[in-house]
Amino acid sequence: MPYPELMVGPMREELVNLGVAELRSPEDVDAFFAKPGTAMLVINSVCGCAAGAARPAVALSLLSENKPDHVASVFAGQDVEATETARSRTPQLPPSSPSVVLFRDGEPTHYVPRHRIEGRGPEEIAGDITACFDDLAKA
Repeated sequence: MPYPELMVGPMREELVNLGVAELRSPEDVDAFFAKPGTAMLVINSVCGCAAGAARPAVALSLLSENKPDHVASVFAGQDVEATETARSRTPQLPPSSPSVVLFRDGEPTHYVPRHRIEGRGPEEIAGDITACFDDLAKA
């Protein structure tokens, strides 16, 4: 059973306030992946590493010169169908929340799973994400 919206609302807003689109339904996910170009999908979560590391790292990474064309998030454990649809786009990647996946024209190119988030600071994680942005910009 999902957490109450009153509890997760501020966690959603952290990313929305950065300009990250929220994907709350399978249709939202399909529309996101129909867009050409580069994209970043954040798998948001209620866990402490999402609050203390992943969301702050996303905020820092979005200050980078090289950013994806499209940025969105799904909320694991909350928007269950949207998250399942998003994860179906990356069957080769193990489910992980929080995590960050980068895409080019709908194909995954980079993955920052939970085990590369836990125990690390936002600046270090943001460095990994922006390195992925730089790779996408070169291709």
